[in-house]
Parts: sequence; structure tokens; C-alpha cells
Amino acid sequence: MTTTVAMSRFDTLLIANRGEIACRIIQTARRQGLRTVAVCSSADRDARHVRMADAHVEIGPPAAAESYLRIDRILEACRRSGAQAVHPGYGFLSESAEFSRACRDAGIVFVGPSPESISALGNKSAGKEVARSAGVPCLPGYNGEAQDTDTLVRRAREVGAPLMIKAAAGGGGRGMRRCDSLDDEAVLRELLEAARQEAAASFGNGQLLLERRVLDARHVEIQIFGDSHGNYVHLGERDCSTQRRNQKILEEAPAPGVDAKLRDAMGQAAITLARAVAYEGAGTIEFLLAPDGQFYFLEMNTRLQVEHPVTEAITGLDLVQWQLEVAQGHRLPLEQHAIRWQGHAIEARLCAEDAWAGFIPQAGEIVGCRLPAGRDIRIDHGLADAPVVPPHYDSMIAKVIAHAPSRDAARRALVASLGETSVLGVVTNRDYLIACLQAEPFAKAQLSTGWLEASAGGFHRPQPDARWWALAAACLARHQGSPYGEFANFGSAGGRAWPIGLSVGSERKAMRIASASPGRFTIEVDDQRFLIELDGPPQGDVVASIDGLSQRVHFSRSREGGHLDALGVCAGFSDITHAGSQGERRASGRLNCAMHGLVVKVAVQPGDKVQRGQLLLAIEAMKMQHRIEAPIDGTVTELGVAVGQQVSPGRLLVDIAAPTESGA
Repeated sequence: MTTTVAMSRFDTLLIANRGEIACRIIQTARRQGLRTVAVCSSADRDARHVRMADAHVEIGPPAAAESYLRIDRILEACRRSGAQAVHPGYGFLSESAEFSRACRDAGIVFVGPSPESISALGNKSAGKEVARSAGVPCLPGYNGEAQDTDTLVRRAREVGAPLMIKAAAGGGGRGMRRCDSLDDEAVLRELLEAARQEAAASFGNGQLLLERRVLDARHVEIQIFGDSHGNYVHLGERDCSTQRRNQKILEEAPAPGVDAKLRDAMGQAAITLARAVAYEGAGTIEFLLAPDGQFYFLEMNTRLQVEHPVTEAITGLDLVQWQLEVAQGHRLPLEQHAIRWQGHAIEARLCAEDAWAGFIPQAGEIVGCRLPAGRDIRIDHGLADAPVVPPHYDSMIAKVIAHAPSRDAARRALVASLGETSVLGVVTNRDYLIACLQAEPFAKAQLSTGWLEASAGGFHRPQPDARWWALAAACLARHQGSPYGEFANFGSAGGRAWPIGLSVGSERKAMRIASASPGRFTIEVDDQRFLIELDGPPQGDVVASIDGLSQRVHFSRSREGGHLDALGVCAGFSDITHAGSQGERRASGRLNCAMHGLVVKVAVQPGDKVQRGQLLLAIEAMKMQHRIEAPIDGTVTELGVAVGQQVSPGRLLVDIAAPTESGA
């Protein structure tokens, strides 16, 4: 008997997302001959995905809850634009069964699985029940309906430590906490509360599940596809073990050490799970791979993954094209025996965050951007000509992917490409990514989900040396001219040298500078003297010669001073030449906000005595919850915020007075 499957032809596709993934989808849709429609919040009016699309509809204010998460406004955008299909990308509404159902009810093709499949697998708790019924191995744990804290505490003790607390809905490491000991019930309750709050804020669902943690395990996931004709394939595995705070930083394919036999076993288990719910479209089955080779089902992401480019690189396939083909009722383009894998690919997520200061999200204007290029390098980004990183969304600004014949060749190519990547104006995690790639455990593929945490203590923020300070002074002097230009060199008859002072963070540097001709400077710093010659534009890519050694640097002028990426250090600096001297600052417990965000918890009140490291409050920023802890022992003298309040950089959070020497 032949089953007839209805075809869902469409010629206009609306992308219900933003940033690099929206740009990525538009590129493939255009190659498929489809008209594209972007949606945007008011914060994204000038975004790259808006400019790339054939048309766009503004759907609300900056907050995602009032724009990208509004099903009604996205469906209205479809009606206004004539879009017959919606691609949800990843994040936002991509794993919403309600959105998938609303599209179907409105006669709009949802480029993704059915609402029934999402309900069955998109929620971690429901997915585990399906996996157990299908015979797919799962970890011991609790994923029941009773969600009161007392029940979760009791169940946690039954499961035992070490333990993972996870949000049942969504992913990306949000709503996840690790508990290594159950001895202190107060700590356990605090972890449960924090996970619940973050899950509710990120996914609108505070349901939690508990799972036994396997030590030294790896995070290995299988990319699968299904169509409406009952065909299924897997496209191999990806290793996503390099994580911090349960969020992926580096992803690679294939997974080191996974042979053909294990790949087939994991692939068939993933297909069994997908077949159990008649899954259609792209999906990823995440497994925990134990050191003994046993694997356990973690969850299914019922959407395209952030890391899909590494699979595309080693298979030569366009996964978005496959999604669009399946959504129109076509059969999968290839059968399992025709899938081939070549070489190795590694992806790095470039994020606007300060990895050296607790991964604090950064927002603001990018004043200069230089991205690498090369035959085996792919860059996915959503950066416009004058990009701004808004404080309302995820902090990722680009993905850098290297593909090479071997893992080590891909690793080295990615290190080189990140070294060529330069973002001025906001702090990024570029140097942290390079440190990860160069760390011995990663280089030797000694991977586990805990390797990065165990090794990161040896990572350090690159510090400016004397040459960097001299180069920053020269770039600034050349850009602004007088009073530094056209002065005789040191040591010449009647020569004059002018003072210049710069600061990076709390570090200050006093220098002397002189110039005999435009673009040629002699600079004295820390009893060292450098001859610097600059060529090219006054800002942007500049060729700098330091004592005869030439190299390309990246410079941008700012109101306070400038931003310089050179000699392995990317930092903003201030011109303090005329700032005057400042006295030594006393040790202070005054905490000002370092990010845009929402206060979701306040744990202290004025008059409370606190100890260094104690939780003061929590701020939700870029979909993550950040703990603000006491920097010193003392007494809270002032509280500058309340729960539910929006905050921005510079706002007073808490002021703590240190105890007097007498202890009063």
C-alpha cells in the first residue's frame, strides 16, 4: 500500500529569529529561490538580517517577551507579508509546541517537527519517558510531575550525588545547576530555587528534573533527520564536551575516539527515538558518553543546533536546505548508505562577554570589526555595518568554523583564524577561546564535560607589555595630532618630548613621546625606548613597525581614548594625560552594576552582616542568571536595587562597609 503525502509548497519564508541564524537561513532560502521576510524588534531595525531579507516586519519593543516570543505578532507578520512558511531558527520559539500548533492552525508551514513531536521530545522529562519506552538507555533520576521543593529534595537524596538539576524545558545550559554534595540541605534548596527561577525566566516553564551525574563523561550528540514518508538518517556525531557553566564553547565533528561501531550504535538509538514519535525535520539527540563507552540519553533538541556548521563541513550538506525540502513534503535527499564524512571541523562561539571576569555579558557599540577569511574557514555572523550588541538577547555575535583533513590541522587553523579576528568596542571571549584550543587536554582530545573547569584556572587574561603601551600611545598621538606631532626626537639638539598617560582598567602608564615626522614616533615607557612607525589609515587596520618589525594592528579612537588589538592583547584604553594624580583607593565594598539586566533576587537588606563570597543578589542578563557576591566582609549600608528592577552599567547595587579595626 502506497501512502500519499500532501506536498506543502511555499514561495515566501518568514524567519522568526534574529542575528547570525536568521542570516544563515536567508542565505539558503535565497539559493532555493524563496522570497524571505525578516522580523525584528525595535532594537534590531538596522540589523544585518533585516537588511538581507526581501522584506521585514517590526514586531515589538526590544524585550524578547514582547517581540520574538510573541506568537500572535509573528503570525500577524506572516499575514501582512504573505509568508506561507515560518523557519524558527534556534532559541526563542523554535521548540515551542504551541507555536508549531498555532502555525498549523493558521495554515502556515512550520519548518520543523509537529507540535505532537515537540511535546513528546522537546521537554526533557517527557523525552526521557519516550526514550525509556523505546529502549534507549537513560541515566537514573527523577522527572516526575510533583515539583514542590520538598519533593525535589527527597528525590535528590534518592538519586544521590553527584547530581545535575536541569530545566525540563529549553536548553543552552540555562536552568541547570550541579550539586556535588547533598550534605547541606540549604545549599541544595538554593540551587533548586536558582535553577527554577532561571528556567521560568528563559523558557516560561520552571519545571525541573534531577539526573545522576557521570564523572569524566563526554557530551556527544547525533544529528538526525526524518521526513513525512517515514525515512530517517543520522548525519554522524558532534562532541560538545568543551563547556563552561553547562554552555557549549567549542564543538567538533566527528567526536574524537568514536569509531564506526559506536557511531552506528548511537545513530541507531537516535533514529529509534525519532521514529517513536514520527519525527519530521532536523533534530539532535544528546547523549552522555561514559569513559567505559556506555552512552545515556540526555535530551532531544527539536530544532537546528547552533553547532550545525561542523556537521555541514564534514558531510558537505546544507542542513537548512534539507529542512526546507522536508517541510515541503519531499523525501530526504540521501539515504543512510550515501552519507559520507570527510576531515574534521571545529566551531568556536565568539561571544560579547568578559570571560576573565565571570563571563559578564557585554553590550554596546562595536566600533571596529575584522573577521578572518580563508578557504577552510567559515564565519556565521549577524553583524551589520555599524553593529551594536543589544543587552536583551544572547551574547553570541559570531561563529568561527575551521575544516581541515585532520583534527589537529583544524585546531591550528581555528587558533590562527581567531588570532586574526578582532572586535573593538566590546569585550569578547576571543582570547579565552584561543586558550581553550591551545590547552593540553583539548589538543590531546582528553575530553570530558569537566575538563575546561579543571583547566581554566591556568588561563589568564593577556596583559599589555611595554611595546603595547607604546603602540597605543603612538596610535592615539597620530590620530589626534597636536600636541604630540611634529616634535624633534629624543636626544636631538633642542628636542622636546611630551608626556602622555594611558590607563587600561586599574593599570596606569606614564610615558614620554616625541615625533620628527608624521607617523614616526619615539616613545619612552618603563625605561625602554621604542621607535614606532605607522602606515595606513588613522584608524582601522594599521601597519605598525616597532623597532623595525612590521605587523598589522587594529585601532579605533574613542571619546575616552581608544581601542587597540595588537601583540596578542585587545583592550580599550583611556587618555589620562591631563587627569592629574589620584590618591590610593581604600578597599571598598561598593558594587556597581557591570551589565544591563533584570534583578531577579535580593538576598540581603541594609544592616545585614555579610562575609566575602556571600550571595547578595542575582541579575538576569542575556538569558543567564549571574550571582553578585560580597567582595569583602562587612555590613550592608545601602541597597540600590529591588527585585524586578532593570539595571544598567554603573548603577549602584550594594554598598558594604568594612568592619573597623576594633571590630565595631
